[in-house]
Amino acid sequence: MGPQGRERRAGTVQGTNDSSALSKRSLAAHGYVRDAFAALLAPGPVRRTPLIHRGYYVRARAVRHCVRAFLRLAGAPPAPARTQILSLGSGSDSLYFRLKAAGLLARAAVWEVDFPDVSRLKAERIGETPELCALTGPFEIGDPASALCFSSSDYCILGADLRELPRLDEALDGAGLDAASPTLLLAEAVLSYLEPARAAALIAWAAQRFPDALFVVYEQMKPRDAFGQVMLQHFRRLHSPLHGLELFPDLEAQRQRFLQAGWTACSALDLNEFYRRLLPVDERRRVETLEPFDEFEEWHLKCAHYFILAASRGDTLSKTPVFPPSEAPFQIDPASPSGFLSARVVTGDHQDSSLKRYGHASILLSPGVIFSAGGFGEQEGRHCRVSRFHLLSRSCDSEWKGSQISSLRTEGQWDGRLYHTMTRLSDTQVLVLGGRLSPVSPASRALQLDFYESEDNCPEDQRVIVTEATLGEGPMLRCWRHSTTEVYHQNQRYLLVYGGRSVTEPAVSDCRFLHVETMAWVRIPVEGAAPQGRHSHSACSWQGGALIAGGLGVSEEPLSSVLFLRPASSRFLWESIDVQPPITPRYSHTAHVFNGKLLLVGGVWIHCSSVPGVTVINLTTGVSSEYQIDTASVPWPLMLHNHSSALLPEEQQLLLIGGGGNCFSFGTYFNPHAVALDLSSLSSGQ
Repeated sequence: MGPQGRERRAGTVQGTNDSSALSKRSLAAHGYVRDAFAALLAPGPVRRTPLIHRGYYVRARAVRHCVRAFLRLAGAPPAPARTQILSLGSGSDSLYFRLKAAGLLARAAVWEVDFPDVSRLKAERIGETPELCALTGPFEIGDPASALCFSSSDYCILGADLRELPRLDEALDGAGLDAASPTLLLAEAVLSYLEPARAAALIAWAAQRFPDALFVVYEQMKPRDAFGQVMLQHFRRLHSPLHGLELFPDLEAQRQRFLQAGWTACSALDLNEFYRRLLPVDERRRVETLEPFDEFEEWHLKCAHYFILAASRGDTLSKTPVFPPSEAPFQIDPASPSGFLSARVVTGDHQDSSLKRYGHASILLSPGVIFSAGGFGEQEGRHCRVSRFHLLSRSCDSEWKGSQISSLRTEGQWDGRLYHTMTRLSDTQVLVLGGRLSPVSPASRALQLDFYESEDNCPEDQRVIVTEATLGEGPMLRCWRHSTTEVYHQNQRYLLVYGGRSVTEPAVSDCRFLHVETMAWVRIPVEGAAPQGRHSHSACSWQGGALIAGGLGVSEEPLSSVLFLRPASSRFLWESIDVQPPITPRYSHTAHVFNGKLLLVGGVWIHCSSVPGVTVINLTTGVSSEYQIDTASVPWPLMLHNHSSALLPEEQQLLLIGGGGNCFSFGTYFNPHAVALDLSSLSSGQ
């Protein structure tokens, strides 16, 4: 790469610093962290989304954990006169000021390195801000031709290119950094922006230069799955591609990267494990209640694609791990796959944007017609809560065609809800229950959809009438991410509404029964050990009762339980199904019963490094098997969460419809096609 190319590359990387600085400012402004200095270093009003706040919060806490661990370990007696923190690619970060205000730099000093333009701007901003100058004490602003941009007794800012190690060495020597003193090197989202050879040289240089050191890295990983592909595409669009992820795609590869470069010890966690294992429960509860939040899938996937790593050299910093080991392993890898399920695209119209949605619901109206409604997706060239209905209909030649029902053929108003349920009451009638308009606005009205076919019986020309369903007495249903399942009690048909979440309850445990014939809520006794509340679980009708699997609990922890609400003579009974091997905790999946087997399709899990495929549970023996989805014939990426699915038992197929999500700051992704899974290999006994 020539000089001009390097300058353009530096400019785009510096742009990521500006975005990050504003996110950290918003993070502090909304109470996630205490940082009075972020607003002084990154002026300008900004408000990030709750999802961005959570992502930057766990990043801040992971780095804070490592910095505090270093100061504790390196400063323990007998300790040298001063320890050192060297922040690489520091940008507008306020680390020095936070440590100084907390009284943690009495025997430590901070050096920061970034591109010259970034460092000079930061030095000027500090010099112009009395609140910051009060903490630095007397200082000097460096000559424009010098690498030293700012200097005080315990704080130096250097302008240097991390790719030019001889000049970096010279600048650090000139700024008084002592290679023999215990040193923390900190690189937050820095190494991935360097070409692999440059990053390798920096890691090896640090190992050779600092005999008593801790190198802390916060980076991206897992580039090959669907979320990882969206992440990579985002940074490519910004002209700042992530380098080295293919060479070091996971935690073990990252650990070996440092050990082979001369570091004595190295440990790393993904941010799901850090958040759940190393943050106190009370602190997690505080953060989880700061803002209305309903993007759990994207939160967990973001945390699964970032890691915090600590590599050490020297006896003092290597003998005590920065991340204390846990009594039980966090990662629970499922059993080896029993096979593959082939997948293929079934919709021929590749321009059908009305299928691009998530958080919707789908229902099999007849063997050849699948109706979908609601969710968030693409409509008329923009992303919004979808008001158009979608049909998948099968023609005489067995090909599926996607279409949307024209607004001219829709009477009544669809309110734009998502995370609702739809139940087929008859060939021409569907009941819609629950859902939300926003995380603080439940869709409390029950809706009834009536279908009227055209004279030529063409499915896409049928008319839909939307009216408010009149239900019997009882409190209004104000939940979403719940399930609605057909069950039978004393030979009467009921709909069981179970679980979900609401504005006031993070996870609901109620069972509510709606008598279908009278559309009245009734009380039916439920006995047995009641399971914990959950949402985003799956529910299937089976033997007159309901099979409940997985879900997300009150503590935002994925669940692994498989339960059966069994009908008895005058009541229902909760029973736990013993599954061996136990399923990996998951949520946001779909489920169907096929040939005596419970199929759990897709979803999100945080305790496994792979991507959920299809878990098959034999309901007679309780034996579970894992099947991966062969996506070779399907456009990639394919995101199997927030989707819907329809079982076609005679064809031995499962249709996957929609799905996707808001992928952190990387953009929103929608699966563009309906996909069919071939279940023929599951027809025989397991």
